[in-house]
Amino acid sequence: MLKLRDASTPVVVLRSDSHGGLNIMRSLGRLGVPVYNVDPARWAPANLSRYCCGKFIWDIEHRPAEDSLEFMHDLRRKIGRPCILVPTTDRTARFVADHSASLGADFIFPQVPAQLVHTLASKQEMFYLARRHNIPSPEAAFPQSRAAVEEFLARARFPIMLKGIDGQRLWDRTGKKMFIVQSAEELLKLYDAVEDPENPNLMLQEYIPGGDDTVWMFNGYFDAHSECLAGFTGKKIRQCPIHKGSTSLGICLRNSTVDETTRRFMKAIGYRGPLDIGYRYDARDGQYKVLDINPRIGATFRLFVGQNGMDVARALYLDLTGQEVVSMPAKEGRKWIVEDLDLVSCFRYHREGSLSLSDWVRSFRGIEEAAFICKDDPLPVAAMAVSRFRELIARLLGAGLERFRRIANGAHRPSNQPLNRGARSQEPLLDLINRRTGF
Repeated sequence: MLKLRDASTPVVVLRSDSHGGLNIMRSLGRLGVPVYNVDPARWAPANLSRYCCGKFIWDIEHRPAEDSLEFMHDLRRKIGRPCILVPTTDRTARFVADHSASLGADFIFPQVPAQLVHTLASKQEMFYLARRHNIPSPEAAFPQSRAAVEEFLARARFPIMLKGIDGQRLWDRTGKKMFIVQSAEELLKLYDAVEDPENPNLMLQEYIPGGDDTVWMFNGYFDAHSECLAGFTGKKIRQCPIHKGSTSLGICLRNSTVDETTRRFMKAIGYRGPLDIGYRYDARDGQYKVLDINPRIGATFRLFVGQNGMDVARALYLDLTGQEVVSMPAKEGRKWIVEDLDLVSCFRYHREGSLSLSDWVRSFRGIEEAAFICKDDPLPVAAMAVSRFRELIARLLGAGLERFRRIANGAHRPSNQPLNRGARSQEPLLDLINRRTGF
């Protein structure tokens, strides 16, 4: 199993609200690396991990950059030595890239041009970059006005995907990062409701038909020469929300086309650092088409573990501390699960008729690791459960108050009007999970 020659360089994780930050902490902490966490939530699951050496409460994504830089330099002085920085969101990755000159005096991280990080994190710029390098991608349009959307409708084939060029901006505005749109009327209504006319952020993307298992992933780490020191492929089995969300159950499987395409692409653009990239297989033309690129460690990275214990976080640590990265293939068929997300996705797959009870039971064979449940680190899953319960109670109370207001205002539902089964008040648990996943 993997061992480090030197585990003395500390690591600072930037944002750990997802399971990705927690699993970075566990992966490196088990090797003896001191890991610290920066997160705005005091009771974030990662802050309760046995592998968390210290927590710093700060919201890098929403505080002024100058204040965050001052905070980070003060953090470095408190720790007492240079640290490796590991961002876990697009915004924190952009923060590190934009301020690399200042942060580089106190922290260690892959030196990636800020413009490249911004390009990869933007679905619009990434689309054009992929096309310039002959990397297949779904057809897309980037309307700047309602008139442009109406013009697009003349050639549109439904369903189509409505996404945010900056997914986080759309999430901040709507609580979702994408929509599957079935008609022209629905598209125009949705566009009017969610677009920011002062700063357009919506893109229209071709919907590629196929099941959830047509979505493939590559996770890897690239050195200063853009050589892949560790690279793994796999695919989604289930997503949350279903058909358009993040991985709730994934499996490691070798895919030479996805692997070779990614290595060639990253070499061509001179990328360095950890990478999480998604593709969808299009059976109509036999191509794997790039969907999105995360210039950072992805939340799903612990699905991909080499037979010697290597993963992307460990490859990054070894490379940045001058130690050899010995990569081995992942175990074929290894599965990884996100417990709370998969619970909800299974319910919805079953409700739509695509997941039987027997298939559900069989799907758990081969699971080797979970995002939260862990025998040697039990507190984070308890923190997650308490947090979800509090959110559920808050939503139930909010739904009840809203219903009371409607009745008080004389706007209660007539007896012959059916309930809207998609309304949040009807499925508060599923809705809060959707908001957690960002879709």
